[in-house]
Order: sequence, then C-alpha cells, then structure tokens
Amino acid sequence: MNSPASAATARIFNFSPGPAVLPLPVLEKIQREMVCMPGKGVSILEMSHRDQAFLDILAATQASLRELLGIPSHYKILFLQGGSRMQFSMVPMNLLRGSGKTAEYILTGSWGKNAIKEAVKEGPTKVIWDGKADNYSRLPRADEYQSSDAAAYLHFTSNETIEGVQFLDEPAAGAAPLVCDASSDFLCRPLPIERYGLIYACAQKNAGPAGVTVVIVRDDLLAPSQDILPGYLSYRGHADEDSLWNTPNTFGIYVVGLVARWLLDDVGGLDNMLRRNRDKANRIYELLDESPDFYQGHAQRESRSLMNVTFRLPTAEIEKAFLSEAERRGLRSLKGHRSVGGIRASIYNAMPLEGIEALRTFLREFRDSYRK
Repeated sequence: MNSPASAATARIFNFSPGPAVLPLPVLEKIQREMVCMPGKGVSILEMSHRDQAFLDILAATQASLRELLGIPSHYKILFLQGGSRMQFSMVPMNLLRGSGKTAEYILTGSWGKNAIKEAVKEGPTKVIWDGKADNYSRLPRADEYQSSDAAAYLHFTSNETIEGVQFLDEPAAGAAPLVCDASSDFLCRPLPIERYGLIYACAQKNAGPAGVTVVIVRDDLLAPSQDILPGYLSYRGHADEDSLWNTPNTFGIYVVGLVARWLLDDVGGLDNMLRRNRDKANRIYELLDESPDFYQGHAQRESRSLMNVTFRLPTAEIEKAFLSEAERRGLRSLKGHRSVGGIRASIYNAMPLEGIEALRTFLREFRDSYRK
C-alpha cells in the first residue's frame, strides 16, 4: 500500500467541477482515521448518528463553520441531502408556498434556470434580470434590476460553474430575504452572513464530498408553510432535530468539518483563502488574455469566476487535441459542460498552486505549438 507521501506524488491535477479536488491534508487525515476513529473503536462509516462520538463531530463541524464564516446564533446550520436540486424545491416550498408573495430570481446561468423551473411549481415567480441576451457571460449592473421589498425572497446563484461568472459582492435585496445558491463557491471568501436569509451549498464543489448539503438559514425563516410540508422538506423540522430527523450523511459531515478546520488552521481563514483564489485565477486569466485570438474566454472580464475558468479554442478539432494532451500530462477533467462545450478549469480552494502553474505551462506550450 502506498504511503501518504507516495500517494501524493502519484496524484494528477484534478480540474473537475465536482466532485472536486479536496485538500491533501484532509485526505491524509481521512486515510489515517478511516478504519478506526481515534479512541472510538469503529470507522466513521460504521458509527451511529446517535452515538455521542458522532454528535461531537456534528457539533464540532457546526462550530468550525460558525467560526469560519462568523455565523450569528440566530442562524441555524443544517446538513441535508439531495444536493442543490433538492434546495431548488425546498426554498420555494418553505418560503413561497402559501405566502401570497412573489419570489424573485436573478438569472445568470444554467443553475439559476434549474432553480426557477422548480420555483414556478410553488407560487408566483419573477425573473428580475436575465443574462440571456449576452449568453450568460456577465452579471447585472445594480441599475439593471429592481427587487421588491415585498418579495418572498430574492434568489441568486453566486457562481455559475458552467458559464464561469461569479458574484464577489452581494446583489441588493432591499427588505426581502436574500437567498443564495452558493454550491460552487461556498467557503471561497468571507460572507456578510447577516445580509442573507438563507444560503445553501452542495458540498462536493468546495467543502467536502458529494452527498451532503449545507444550509444556513435565519431563524425567522423557519416558520412559514412548515406544517403542510412533507417531513423531510421542512427546514424547521430539520432545525428542531439538529439535522438528525433522518440518518444524515455522517461521513460527509465529518469531512466538511475537516475542510473547515483546514481553512481555519492551515490557510488562516477566508480572507487568506480569497487572496489565494484571486492569485490562482489571475495567473490563468493573464495567460488567456495574452492570446485572445487563440483562447477565447466566455465570461466578460468584470464577471469572471475565481472558481471556474471557461474558454474556447479556435476549432472543435483543436479543443479535442487540447483535452487529449492535457490528459496525457495529468491535467484531468478540463472538458466544458456538455451543454456548452469548450474548456473549463475548475480551480477550487484545494487546487494547489503547482496545479495552476502546470496548467499555465501547458496553455502556453499548446498555444505556441499551433502558432509555429
């Protein structure tokens, strides 16, 4: 069996949009503790969710997220299942159904479209800005939309993984609760939590493994519509049971806690993580910008994502060659989403600088090979 060190040297650079790269120290800790949690006699995979040992892990994970994001006591942290697609339904079920209000959505890409498809099933829904005219290559300016204070909520997707556009500041929501699908950039930067009513994020992009979804919800939003909802779809039900209404993804919660501690202890917090992410993204965008005739970025400059760098090459044939050579070099999962094609480099928190530099070298050498 490989030691952690030898396993590390054999690893490729994983640019997958999710499930995505995890911090190597976290993976090594999981490896050490997988067969038997220290002092517990069992693996985390075997541990009952009612066992005090797991309850301690759950509490520690919640505490680490509160510390990392500065989450006040009047917000609950829930660990659910079903990914962001479940949240596309749960948000309007809990906040819109029976409210007599209208839900508002800022539409900046593919995942926002999917969220709206579910919201319209629950009540009146209004798109107050749609980036379709620009092929979802940019975010709205503040003067391009107006949110109603009387809305049930204002929903936005903080980072569109497919198109590669990202909000690095919150849109103006007025008095309406601000709801965010933060699935693909959760924990990439500090967040002013009290500007939000609800944040949800499937963990497999930036915070942990597939199968667990983090929901941060303000206490006053737990009450509406709850008594008429199926049990699993009620935020209040999950909050009342501290995410133990059903058997949760115990392993996923454990890993989210390890990632949060890595961000706190190894990285030094989310301000430092944001600086790292800006540096990594800028290194790639600078290289792409050197050759706009060869590498054509999808997102407009002011809307570019720090998490997902999306671009095209001159022809489909060249893109195929690019992906083949990248694979050969150990640069994996660079193919763009099937709905839009092209290239997508997902450079989440755990992507090391060595991976960024390996990609930059390849981008430069591949470009030069076609210019000879």
